[in-house]
Amino acid sequence: MESITFETAIAELEKIVEEMEKGNLPLERALQLYEQGVKYTAFCKKELSQAQLKLEELTASKKEEKAEA
Repeated sequence: MESITFETAIAELEKIVEEMEKGNLPLERALQLYEQGVKYTAFCKKELSQAQLKLEELTASKKEEKAEA
């Protein structure tokens, strides 16, 4: 998972959802897709959390710059 981007993970999740929504999947395939979806979801959550922390850091440093000026 480390070599993929957030955008790639989202695209893969969309494909998984489309395939699962079609229905008529064998149980084994549905379980595989679900497992992949869980992994992509966890990856995306982690990436979003890191992005949020970065934004908070940038915002805090910007506020400090304004306060010092």
